[in-house]
Amino acid sequence: MDETYIKIKGQWKYLYCAVDTASQTIDFLLTAKRDTAAALRFFHKSIRHHGEPEVVTIDKSGDNTAALATLNASKPEEKMMTVRRSKYLNNLVEQDHRNIKRWTCSKLGFKSFRRAQAILAGIELIHIISKGQYQHLQGDGLSPAEKFYLLIA
Repeated sequence: MDETYIKIKGQWKYLYCAVDTASQTIDFLLTAKRDTAAALRFFHKSIRHHGEPEVVTIDKSGDNTAALATLNASKPEEKMMTVRRSKYLNNLVEQDHRNIKRWTCSKLGFKSFRRAQAILAGIELIHIISKGQYQHLQGDGLSPAEKFYLLIA
């Protein structure tokens, strides 16, 4: 799990992202602040949609550590998530951020938070389709572009 900066209305906002060991996108969340509450909200969202992980790798951020400590506080010892703090093990997430940065850094930034959420969700969806993560009932043997067109048709 890691976060990156996105410029919206001239201010930096934070895009949280999590990937698994196979570089498959778990979840993402755009927030206005980078604090413990935002990290906790991201962890709750990703756990609700994908289940609880056994091991979470984060960078040296104190907010992420505090959020994970809050999640682990109410659990018995054997069900606690293991927290690894290493900037080098987070390289998979950093590489995943490259896709977002490629689309957003060349522009001047976004004009509204809501529009940024929609555009970033679309970029992430395209990235998920291109990685082969998205499975559609009619999508067997289709190219990523054809799968995308099935979604919007």
